[in-house]
Amino acid sequence: MLTSFMDGILCCITGKSANIVVPIETSEPADGFEFVEVKPGRVLRVRHIIPDRPVVDEPGSGEGGSVSCKRKITVYRNGQLLIENVSEATHPELVRCQNGDSTVEVEYLDSNHLASRQAGDSNTVTPQEQPQQPHRRRRKPKRTVMIDCERKITCCKETHPDVALFFIHGVGGSLDIWGSQLDYFSQLGYEVIAPDLAGHGASSAPQITAAYTFYALAEDIRIVFKRYAKRRNILIGHSYGVSFCTFLAHEYPEQVHKVVMINGGGPTALEPSLCSIFNLPTCALHCLSPCLSWSFLMAGFAHQGTKEKKLLKEKNAFNVSSFVLRSMMSGQYWPEGDEVYHAEITVPTLLVHGMYDKFVPIQEDQRMAEILLLGFLKVIDEGSHMVMMECPETVNTLLHEFFLWQPATTSKPKQDSALPTSANKTSNSKETARPTTAPKITASKPEQDLTRPTTAPKIGQEGTETRK
Repeated sequence: MLTSFMDGILCCITGKSANIVVPIETSEPADGFEFVEVKPGRVLRVRHIIPDRPVVDEPGSGEGGSVSCKRKITVYRNGQLLIENVSEATHPELVRCQNGDSTVEVEYLDSNHLASRQAGDSNTVTPQEQPQQPHRRRRKPKRTVMIDCERKITCCKETHPDVALFFIHGVGGSLDIWGSQLDYFSQLGYEVIAPDLAGHGASSAPQITAAYTFYALAEDIRIVFKRYAKRRNILIGHSYGVSFCTFLAHEYPEQVHKVVMINGGGPTALEPSLCSIFNLPTCALHCLSPCLSWSFLMAGFAHQGTKEKKLLKEKNAFNVSSFVLRSMMSGQYWPEGDEVYHAEITVPTLLVHGMYDKFVPIQEDQRMAEILLLGFLKVIDEGSHMVMMECPETVNTLLHEFFLWQPATTSKPKQDSALPTSANKTSNSKETARPTTAPKITASKPEQDLTRPTTAPKIGQEGTETRK
């Protein structure tokens, strides 16, 4: 603590951070790591593991199930969001979503239900009652988005050479937090790619605040994605890294085959909080770095034993300079990433939530599952914010079974289906526009009530969210 205090004083005197990450000088691969120069002087460390396995062209590897992705998204001037699903497998739902400081209703309707409801209303009204009804002005929508496509979802086996897995970490972490997942899936035979964000891990750390905005980091991830992408790519993001996965899934729906969101939060636009400890000067944050690390240990892990302290220190779960941390938190501005943006995504998405997560409450992930067209929420009751480090076996099993999942190929009439609840703990969120057969994903704990209280995340102004 004394050392941090003295370094903070030195930082205030010299104007330089005491724990600056030195930019990488080489771009040669070493020990499975590669260094990619995304811009002049901006170098990212990337762990790229190519499996040593023969290329196997399995018969029927390209077969899969097709899911009809048809929905109409209407946004009204009062902030109300109306989502009308017109595929056969949908059913009417009414959920409540937060929009700024007011609570609005998001209504999911299929075309058959809408027609039947209108017919029923017309039959129940008598001629005598018609003149008594007040005339209602038809509201004009502010924006209308139509989605009409057929999406083919296939099984992604480790023997398929056209499959690549991308792992993206969040604020303060590094690619080391994915150590268990990278080893597990590379040993199975998958090709895995995991970058260090700018200023994190062994990537270069520019001493410019603008280098850590969402758009700058998203452009870095886009370059890495275009460099290593295969025909079928699966994105796995954690916390703030989920936003970059969402960005890629929205921009490249044909190349992104599936997405996994681990404690990513709700479908809200990002905006930095005006009243936050991260707005303090860099030198003050450096003096508080031991307290911040302790707070992250208490909030990011379900237990605070020797194992968790070792993971926090050795796996770089929260190890970043004060300048980079302050710039990352103040640069989380992404107004485009609202509910409509997420509702437009047609990529199958698995949401993994740690029950004891104090950064992201389960209600946020439930809302994300309701907004997404093909979203499935799974809850691990022994995990917290760093659930992939706390419960690596359970997370690896969930991810692998989701990679292998594909909807039924039969041409029978589509029926609503829910996720299996046996031998695992699942969410109580409703299924909206789900495929005919949900992925059979298993966990290690029995199903329990998911409504236990959690600590609310840090919310910015006007319904925006700040993610770690």
